[in-house]
Amino acid sequence: MVDAVAPTKQRCILSRRGSTVWEVEGDRGKFAVKLGYPIEATAEWAAQEWTALAPAREGAILFRLGVRFISYGDWERGTWSIQPWHEGPDLHHVWASCRREGSAIEPHVDVARSCAHALAALHAQGWTHGDVQPAHFIIGPGDTHLIDLALARGNWVPEGRDFPYRGCLVHYEAPEISASVLATGEAEPSPESDIYALGATLLMSGTGWRAVEYPVDAPRAVQRQAIVDGNRRKVSMPGKLGTLVDDMLSYNPGDRPTIDEVVAALS
Repeated sequence: MVDAVAPTKQRCILSRRGSTVWEVEGDRGKFAVKLGYPIEATAEWAAQEWTALAPAREGAILFRLGVRFISYGDWERGTWSIQPWHEGPDLHHVWASCRREGSAIEPHVDVARSCAHALAALHAQGWTHGDVQPAHFIIGPGDTHLIDLALARGNWVPEGRDFPYRGCLVHYEAPEISASVLATGEAEPSPESDIYALGATLLMSGTGWRAVEYPVDAPRAVQRQAIVDGNRRKVSMPGKLGTLVDDMLSYNPGDRPTIDEVVAALS
């Protein structure tokens, strides 16, 4: 697997439930190497099998999007993928100074615009991301990249690589997604739910506050019910972003701006 990029340097940058990621550098460039495996059940978490398929599913999607040098396959416990490495901090780190107590620094509109552009590019190719969050926007020296497309929907995925969408990180989950997951265990992400997630992402990164108020240590079902109940925090982004983000966080999907309207408002 890793030998495919003839590595000269490598380091593990993430090891969590169901996923390990390495930054690998070699003669062919720098790459992200992902390894997926099932999550075993604990007292706090139910067992999850989909994490084993996530690297290959993302690899298949990136291949369809025409991303350079995508390779993926199987190993004894799950799947793996190799994809280009994107240099730069994520959005949460870029706006860290805005969240400091007493800070008068406002979130930069141009950074928000670059994130919206990255999401717009994905939507224009017929895909919904399904897992928009601050860590998935890499603010590079030239472009902003939207990464981690394992949960994306919108086109064909090879048989044996796919799995149902069961929601995302709850902090950024739209009410209609939470409602569907509570009712059926599954949902279907949409451009509108991506817009909500982008608004929640900007709010969290710029202010440090979640869009919805609920106990952070509450069970996932309780958190989702708070989202369905519309327990919106009374906090807004400062400056030009305030009204726009509030509109993006509208409870009803049809009341949210489209991604093109978001880009236009930030231009």
